[in-house]
Amino acid sequence: MTLFVDMDEVIADTYQAHIDLYNKKYNAKLKKEDCLGAEVWQMVPPEHQNYVRNHANERGFFIDLAVMKDSQEVMRELNDKYELYIASAAMQFKTSLEEKADWLDKHFPFIPWQNRILCGHKHILKGDILIDDRSYNLDAFDGRGIQFTSPHNVKTNGFDRADTWQDVAKLLL
Repeated sequence: MTLFVDMDEVIADTYQAHIDLYNKKYNAKLKKEDCLGAEVWQMVPPEHQNYVRNHANERGFFIDLAVMKDSQEVMRELNDKYELYIASAAMQFKTSLEEKADWLDKHFPFIPWQNRILCGHKHILKGDILIDDRSYNLDAFDGRGIQFTSPHNVKTNGFDRADTWQDVAKLLL
C-alpha cells in the first residue's frame, strides 16, 4: 500500500515557528491555544499580518523547524509496512524546496530522495493513504485521507483524524 505524508504541520512544526517569530519580533505572548480554528496571521493585529504571512518566503524558515513529537519513530515503522512517500507543496515558496530537502536529510534520512515528492498541487497523487493537515488536499485525494490536527483545522470534519503521531500509529500500524 502507498502512503503519502505531508511535511508542514504534519512532521514539521511550521505553525509554532510562525508564532515564535511573531512573538520574538513584537514581544508578544501568542500561543497555539489562542489560534484554534485560524491561521496564525489571522490572530495578530492587521498591521502585523503581512509580516507573519511572509515568514515562509524568508530564507532559512524551513531549515530549523521542530520535528513533530514521535513522528520519526512512527515514520520508521510505517516505512517498514508501507511504500512511504513524503508529499509536500514545496514549490509554493521559492526557498522551501532546497530547505525542505535538507530538513528531510537531517531528520528523516531513512526516506530516500526517490520517495520525496516536492511538488505544487497534490491532486496529482495517486495512492492509498494521505496524511495531511489541509482539507483541500484530502478532498482532492482519491484514497483514504487522514487529517493531522493543527490549530487551523480543529473545526474541520469529514476525515479520519490524528491528533498525534501515536494516533497515526494506532490507525495504521
